Amino acid sequence: MSTDQAVKMDSQPPDSMMTEWGVDLSPKQDKGVCKVIMRPGDEAEYPMTGDRVCVHYTGKLLNGKKFDSSRDRNKPFTFNLGRGQVIKAWDIGIASMKKGEVCQLMCHSEYAYGVSGSPSKIPPKSTLIFEIELLNFKGEELTEDGGVIRRIKQKGEGFSNPNEGAIVEVHLEGRSGGRVFDSRDVQFVVGEGEDHSIPLGVDRTMEKMQKGECCLIYLKPQYGFGDEGKPEFHIEPNAELVYQVTLKDFEKAKESWEMSIEEKLEQAVGVKHKGTQYFKAGRYVQAMLQYQKIVAWLEMECGLAEEKQRAVHDLILVTQLNLAMCHLRLREYTHAVESCDKVIELDSSNEKALYRRGEARLLKNEFSLALRDFGRVLEVNPKNRAARTQISVCKRKIREHHEMDKRTYANMFQKFAERDAKVRKTKLPRDDSTKEERNNPPAKHRRRSREHL
Repeated sequence: MSTDQAVKMDSQPPDSMMTEWGVDLSPKQDKGVCKVIMRPGDEAEYPMTGDRVCVHYTGKLLNGKKFDSSRDRNKPFTFNLGRGQVIKAWDIGIASMKKGEVCQLMCHSEYAYGVSGSPSKIPPKSTLIFEIELLNFKGEELTEDGGVIRRIKQKGEGFSNPNEGAIVEVHLEGRSGGRVFDSRDVQFVVGEGEDHSIPLGVDRTMEKMQKGECCLIYLKPQYGFGDEGKPEFHIEPNAELVYQVTLKDFEKAKESWEMSIEEKLEQAVGVKHKGTQYFKAGRYVQAMLQYQKIVAWLEMECGLAEEKQRAVHDLILVTQLNLAMCHLRLREYTHAVESCDKVIELDSSNEKALYRRGEARLLKNEFSLALRDFGRVLEVNPKNRAARTQISVCKRKIREHHEMDKRTYANMFQKFAERDAKVRKTKLPRDDSTKEERNNPPAKHRRRSREHL
């Protein structure tokens, strides 16, 4: 934009200025969202649907009255783009911006606050002007540890997503260090992607996607091929991966409420077998996903005939024991304790649950609780030599802990004593002089006293 154009714009009303010089971003090309770039961005990439964007903004009415500003609060505003968390004009306009860009958006009421406006700040049917600076953006984190990040290149259709056990048809392309190592069309069951050399992070993302969606999935090693790598793809251990995945179609699995108890029991047996296969192969997360299906299907079942209720009871008990083992292998000791607790609620003298809870507590350094669990194991089975060995370990750990406490407190008290001695030493000369002054008053005081005599 030239200087002459800028001067001309300044002399025009905001709405006519934006209409004349702005770019129409509205889907209907009705000039409902017009944009003028005030300062170009410094990168080539644009934010994608679902990205977490961070902006500064100032909002004004057409008469120039300011109604809101993040800069006045000195606090940037963040939201997920394209999720309906802000007015339509923002989802449209910010998707066209680059990092560092500053622009003005003119937003007609149908793309802003509509016929109602926003009481006390924005009158009904108001056209608004926003000055927006795109500070930063990043992909949507699908896991709490940031190990799986999704960026949506093409939004999907509708609102339905594949569920656990759904059959999905996808096209995927995997990259590592810029090299394409996998490109294919594949069909698999959600939760069983491992059987098709599909990493856990891609498998888990399926439940977030919609038909027709194309997205980029960034995987940390623990959600890719881990510390083993993937020799068949020439992937080194602990490699970070990027997948581009298009969900072409899917068929949802039956939800729990759609299944009869007979169907649940029949499928649970097959899923348990699948989970055991994963466990034996060292795929503990995949094993847990299978076992968790069984819990979701059966844990709320009640009021059944005695035979079926016993089958449900036994399956849940075995499944929770298996989940406890998975959590132990993954060093998730608190979750291991929780799974064992659920078994013990069903069977208070279950030897395996008591032993595994003791293991988890020992590894959590809860030595007294672990000692109690291993003691209960021996009450159930006095011949359990492993529990007897663990009792010895617990007692040794408790002694070591007590000795450590003694040394810690002894050192602490020694330091306190040394500090107090130093304080007394620095105070002593002043105290002695004061005492001497009390016993031997200054000479002039003595003379005065004699004069008085």
